[in-house]
Amino acid sequence: MSQIKFFILFLFVTFSVNQFYANEVPERDRFVVVLDAGHGGKDPGNMGNGYKEKDIALSIILKVGKQLESEGVEVIYTRKTDIFIPLKERTQIANEAKADLFVSVHCNAHSSQASGTETFVLGLRRSNDNLEIAKRENSVIYLEDDYEVTYNGFDPNSPESFIGLALMQEEYLNQSILLADFIQKKFTNELSRKNRGVKQDVFLVLREAVMPSVLIETGFLTNNQEGAFLNSGNGQNKMAAAISQAIINYSQNINLSSLESISETRGNIEATPVASTIYDGITFKVQLAAGSKKVETKPYNFRGLENVSREKEGKLYKYYLGETSDYLKIQETHQNAIKSGYTSSYIVAFKEGRKITVNEALKSKVN
Repeated sequence: MSQIKFFILFLFVTFSVNQFYANEVPERDRFVVVLDAGHGGKDPGNMGNGYKEKDIALSIILKVGKQLESEGVEVIYTRKTDIFIPLKERTQIANEAKADLFVSVHCNAHSSQASGTETFVLGLRRSNDNLEIAKRENSVIYLEDDYEVTYNGFDPNSPESFIGLALMQEEYLNQSILLADFIQKKFTNELSRKNRGVKQDVFLVLREAVMPSVLIETGFLTNNQEGAFLNSGNGQNKMAAAISQAIINYSQNINLSSLESISETRGNIEATPVASTIYDGITFKVQLAAGSKKVETKPYNFRGLENVSREKEGKLYKYYLGETSDYLKIQETHQNAIKSGYTSSYIVAFKEGRKITVNEALKSKVN
């Protein structure tokens, strides 16, 4: 079976089982983040200017975790010490925890004095430069036993191996991009780091995460100034603060961290004067699922939920619940979706028929 067919089959099976017939997950009122410090143990990562990527990434991750925990976020670490963790096990930790986010932190390297931060989401490669970064971060699989079996024949040096992998996280892409955008804006606006942007590429550490996930390149150790900054306690504190605040902003933006408070205050909404939450020209929906299979939008296919619509985007069918310009109402709709068992559902936004990020939508004019 070709790799393309394998991944389409994997997506179809995952979609059918997880989205329609999975057991319901107990509700919780905490936002769960899995933090992944890149490399570790026998894998030092890049050694630009004599610094060790594995040590810097771990230091930043531990600081991020401490700050998130102080905000009431539940934090799970893939590693808290200098040990080697296979790439696949890192996302398994996140999947088993049913985490809301997976965040992997790394440091970059280049033969020049290149500098700046960039945050990646899973997707097809967009440039040769990105491909080289993906090859470098994925090459750690050669240190793992039976990597050919574990990663289904994936070869980090073969562009053909990248085909089809982006489909595996298609339904989480918008959320991942939203988080990545928050992170890059923090780096740029508050720390004055050079912004290399939000990018898509195929990183094995992200490919099997069944939640929004990002890989952060915090800067270049090979750059004399940036390497020294990242190796310093002050630099690590600043990068950690930016990442943790971006995660908090993300959780508040998509309203996952305050579902319980919405439920408690719902009865008071009409009696209490509030600012308008209707966004002019914006349509909010809740995305329930995505897959290659065309399913009738009947309540019996969606755990009794009504008002489900279906749209085809590329090779995938997207299934949405509700449709409104009122952000408060779509939050309530999202809560109902989660209570019905769609714990991986999320809010999406459209403007003039074009999908935009929720962040963009919330910056538009409110009626």
